Amino acid sequence: MVSGLALGIDSAAHEGALAGRTPTVAVVGTGLDRVYPSRNRTLAHRIAEAGALVSEFAPGTPPLPENFPLRNRIIAGLAQGTLVVEAALQSGSLITARLASEAGREVFAIPGSIHSPQSRGCHALIKQGAKLVESANDILEELSVPASKPTDSADEREGGGHRDDGLLEALGYEPATLDVLGARTGMSAAELSARMLELELSGLVARLPGGLYQRCATT
Repeated sequence: MVSGLALGIDSAAHEGALAGRTPTVAVVGTGLDRVYPSRNRTLAHRIAEAGALVSEFAPGTPPLPENFPLRNRIIAGLAQGTLVVEAALQSGSLITARLASEAGREVFAIPGSIHSPQSRGCHALIKQGAKLVESANDILEELSVPASKPTDSADEREGGGHRDDGLLEALGYEPATLDVLGARTGMSAAELSARMLELELSGLVARLPGGLYQRCATT
């Protein structure tokens, strides 16, 4: 899994990969002796131990705005496909998606509410031919990667192949924010972001406008 170590979706994706013991690569827009944002310092150290930190910038290079669009082309080039989870029409994620398309890579997008500005970039990509993603299997099928079979381990949901950490039970069927879920479960914001992204891609929860998450009726 390749991403950019930014706050939000990037951090959640890295956390999810680390939790699933999947190699993850963070492509940064600074020198490797700096961590930006500084809140991700611990995450960066974990990635360095279990994956890789990549930069084309010399040590000491600060987080200059013009460097981040440049690093996006490396993200697009290293990955087989680029998934855009949320994006406004002027989002940097759309730069990465364009670069991926120009490099012959697959582009995926998760749709959202037509009323959410953060979904308009994804909808634009889908109109342009990006594959609409409702679950992780949509990506696996497109890339011809066999889906993992459910196991019988104690830390997975019976018959579902997902860890049973009580998060779905804590969510219930009423929309809730990450702050509310954190108060109910005691999980950190980073851990919750990673788990909710995993559950969303698996079709178990839906993300609503306003930072809300809702359990799907079939779970």
